[in-house]
Amino acid sequence: MDKAATTEKVVKLIEQAGRENIELLVFPETFIPGYPYWIECYPPLTQVSSLALYADQSVVVEDGDEIKQIQAACRSAGTAISLGISERSSQGYTLFNSQVNIDADGTLLGVHRKLQPTYAERFVWAQGGGHTLRTCRPKASGKPYNLGGLCCWEHTMNGARQALISQRQHIHAGAWPALSTMAGFTAVADAQIEALMKTHALTAQVFVITASNYIDQTCLDWMEEHLGRQDFVKLGGGWSAVIHPFCSFLAGPHTGSEEKLVTSEVDLSQLGQVKVWVDGAGHYSRPEVLQFNVDQRPLWEDENWELQQPQPSENKTENPTT
Repeated sequence: MDKAATTEKVVKLIEQAGRENIELLVFPETFIPGYPYWIECYPPLTQVSSLALYADQSVVVEDGDEIKQIQAACRSAGTAISLGISERSSQGYTLFNSQVNIDADGTLLGVHRKLQPTYAERFVWAQGGGHTLRTCRPKASGKPYNLGGLCCWEHTMNGARQALISQRQHIHAGAWPALSTMAGFTAVADAQIEALMKTHALTAQVFVITASNYIDQTCLDWMEEHLGRQDFVKLGGGWSAVIHPFCSFLAGPHTGSEEKLVTSEVDLSQLGQVKVWVDGAGHYSRPEVLQFNVDQRPLWEDENWELQQPQPSENKTENPTT
């Protein structure tokens, strides 16, 4: 609930990624300003003030100071990112559960807005449109690839996944909140995330990088201070991994409340060996039998993003890290 502090944390993680030669860094769902876990715990009318605070701490992408700061960090580190944010429309107070994709030279590649907020999330976020259901193409590292992403149970929407598959996705960014410490999910959340992430890895023939938040004492203390005691959400959570298209773990899964960068080398040349067996955008698609359509017209008036080219900087890395 502090976008300035969380933005600074994002910058520090990008700097760390640059030092460790990480080319792509995937963040959890709504990393800025944090996931509003209280929406599952308290009656709706008691949440109004907290939701207003959350809107104030959400991030405007278009000409937003936080995004500009993060673009500069990506450019300096030579690291591309997929960043989960609570996005506030530049037109007012409408919020979206979004993923912001920024290339290693600081270029804003695009924003994906979650199509369907889940259950109590509809108190907070509006529905995204098909215009943001797109892959982007990071290329500043010199090795271009098609990157797409979805948020949490958006992965249950087979049509949304197929939209990314049809755009010949190579790497998938799966963003999640902490689910395994929520009442009713302690026994099933990890299994659900693993099933959905491996399903997309195989059916899309992509490398999946999935990142999940965890719940710490700061989060619980904020909820108790502003909304009262609750017993529905506990400490812990987290489920982060890198998954091969044939569903083996390349790294992770890392669970629990320890903060950690889960890293692995991804060899895109291995995709060809998978595509020999199955190609969801090619020889295994049967387009004469199965047709698929996505309405990619802008749903909201501020969705006509253009790529925001980075400004020259004296701090720009001469040789981007690989």
